[in-house]
Amino acid sequence: MAIWDKLKDGIDKANKVAQDALDEGKVRLDARKARQSADKAAESLGYAVFRAWERGRELEPDSLDRLARALRDHEQEAVRLERSIDEAGEWRRRQAAEGGAAPAASGTDAGAASGADTAPATGANAPSAAPPHSSPDAQPPFHDGSSQPPVG
Repeated sequence: MAIWDKLKDGIDKANKVAQDALDEGKVRLDARKARQSADKAAESLGYAVFRAWERGRELEPDSLDRLARALRDHEQEAVRLERSIDEAGEWRRRQAAEGGAAPAASGTDAGAASGADTAPATGANAPSAAPPHSSPDAQPPFHDGSSQPPVG
């Protein structure tokens, strides 16, 4: 019967590797979507500032707040997901260095090892890892180092 136990263990390990690869792919896709949403929000903010500047006006504070909040939210989500990918990759590298059975899910340095008890959480289960400017009142820095976009 030992052969059947070994076969079952091999199948279980293959299933885990496949599930890890699917989990990693989902987190990577979510991170990419969040990054694209942040880029679109930044573009919208830039266009709004430019249009206001063209008309010789300042961007209305409500519009600025709304657009900056959308950009900040998408940026924070992208950073959180990217960090969870990095943490999972680091965990997997440590496991491999220690001789543990943490296979690379897709042959990359980052991945989700969601089935293991000691693996960092990824996706919706990951703890929020906000960027340095993530306090509710903080504004993202602009190219000139100020917290407000140039107007006028």
